[in-house]
Amino acid sequence: MIHSTLGLVHTASALLAMLMGAIVIVKPKRGLFHKRIGYAYVASMVVLNITAFQIYHLFGRFGPFHALAIISLFSLMAGIAPALLRQRVKNWMHWHYYFMNWSVVGLYAAFWAELLTRTLPMGQFWPVVMIATGVTTGIGSYFIRKRATYLLPPAN
Repeated sequence: MIHSTLGLVHTASALLAMLMGAIVIVKPKRGLFHKRIGYAYVASMVVLNITAFQIYHLFGRFGPFHALAIISLFSLMAGIAPALLRQRVKNWMHWHYYFMNWSVVGLYAAFWAELLTRTLPMGQFWPVVMIATGVTTGIGSYFIRKRATYLLPPAN
């Protein structure tokens, strides 16, 4: 349930990031389309994380989800920087691929945790968050490794 304009912006940017993240992962890499969708993903993730830092309903103070938003921003910046600085970053495509993919996996882990904790009894909050995160990251890890074998050139 959305309780404020901030919550609406947070939710809308999350949904947009999920859509853009899914598209950029399943569509062919390189090219203008990949770049445009990727920038839309990065922009929506920046808005999502900035709004996350302004939401304190759950704990009333800085909490574990704010720490995860910092990690999310780190993986996002660590993923976009090598692509922007490709002439200066050795194996830039590897860095870009792994950090951006993990950024998307983290987004989906947060989505499943959020969805399930809102639909299941609150007494199950932390177990549900941990299970949703674990299953999502496990599946994500499998696909990231599997696709890396044919999407990435051999490391130098």
